[in-house]
Amino acid sequence: MITSSVSTISVAVNSAAMQDKSAALAQRLGIPLVEGDPAVLDQFDTVLMYDEQGLGAWPTGSGAPGATRCDFVGGAVGHRRKFGGGKGQAIAKAVGLGKGVVPGVLDCTAGLGRDAFVLATLGCEMTLVERSPVVAELLADGLAQAQDDPEVGDIVRRMQLEQGASLQFLEQCLAEGRQFDVVYLDPMFPTREKSALVKKEMRLFHSLVGQDLDADELLAPALKVARHRVVVKRPRKAPDLAGKAPGYRLEGKANRFDIYPLKSFTAK
Repeated sequence: MITSSVSTISVAVNSAAMQDKSAALAQRLGIPLVEGDPAVLDQFDTVLMYDEQGLGAWPTGSGAPGATRCDFVGGAVGHRRKFGGGKGQAIAKAVGLGKGVVPGVLDCTAGLGRDAFVLATLGCEMTLVERSPVVAELLADGLAQAQDDPEVGDIVRRMQLEQGASLQFLEQCLAEGRQFDVVYLDPMFPTREKSALVKKEMRLFHSLVGQDLDADELLAPALKVARHRVVVKRPRKAPDLAGKAPGYRLEGKANRFDIYPLKSFTAK
């Protein structure tokens, strides 16, 4: 059951056609199912609801923003797929994408899967780990919605979602001797970005997940699970993860990628 000191959540039934699907979601998450009473819905901080666009997370209250969704077909993600710069993007360079090199990547902090989708678009086989059950449901719905799209269906089929804590997943990989070419970490960090999208999503993420207080603990096992490198995405002026300086950095205006190299890639 989901509990939080800062957020209460319910599932709302939008229509009779969504009744069974909504009830199943509420049961999976262990949260209340509410049918059509706005007064009751306003008692919760966030309402999950299916509509014609799929699953959305709706903040309640006066002046609340619209739904947060996971959309791999349109919007900002679709625009980046078409015009984002391909292998010239900083994230592509950070994970080592190049001529004859298309690494398999473990994204330990998947969120809504945007970075993973960029890498999957460029051919990477992606394993995504998301610890928040609610965020994982949004991500799973976005992946399912995109499966049959003629332009992105093949891309999202390269994205495998695992719901659970990243530290436990890494420890399990170590116990099983399982490795990935690259381990990618983007732990939650207070942001000064001011776009409405960031504000809306960060409000949701902080209410559901809080701070990634165990982020520093991820680096050591990540360095053992990775074959070739660990990549850490950070705000440009943030301290190094776990106080450990990377081998090198790729810096942008707002963010940077810290690269911890282990073994060179061999082009195929």
